[in-house]
Amino acid sequence: MSSAPVATARPSAAFIAASWFALLAGMGGFIIGLWNATMALNEKGYYFTVLMFGLFAAISLQKTVRDQLEKIPVTGLYYGLAWFATLLAILLLLVGLWNATLTLSEKGFYAMAFLLGLFGAIAVQKNTRDMRLAPGGIASGIDTDVV
Repeated sequence: MSSAPVATARPSAAFIAASWFALLAGMGGFIIGLWNATMALNEKGYYFTVLMFGLFAAISLQKTVRDQLEKIPVTGLYYGLAWFATLLAILLLLVGLWNATLTLSEKGFYAMAFLLGLFGAIAVQKNTRDMRLAPGGIASGIDTDVV
């Protein structure tokens, strides 16, 4: 990697809106699907917990990757845990759907809503960080190590 700082441009309004739409559509679709599902409450709780765990893990992974690109120190342990948690969340969803007594179209719906939610969470986190670091951003002059 080069030692030059990473240039950050302010994201466009269209990309910000699309990112928020992806996050809300993925999360909302997944949660509405759970609400209307005829599965046991403990199954609904399992899928909801996997969704929340996956969203957190994906954001954490995005932050560690971005930190490394910007030469902010990240321990190898945390970087590995972020990857492990993200892959584990996806694996837990796949195992749950594999063993579920749902139709194939329902399983596909939950998988796609989950992945759309993860993508949206990563994009929203990226936009938030880009807006803080861009020239004239919402946090110009603020210590960005905590972003």
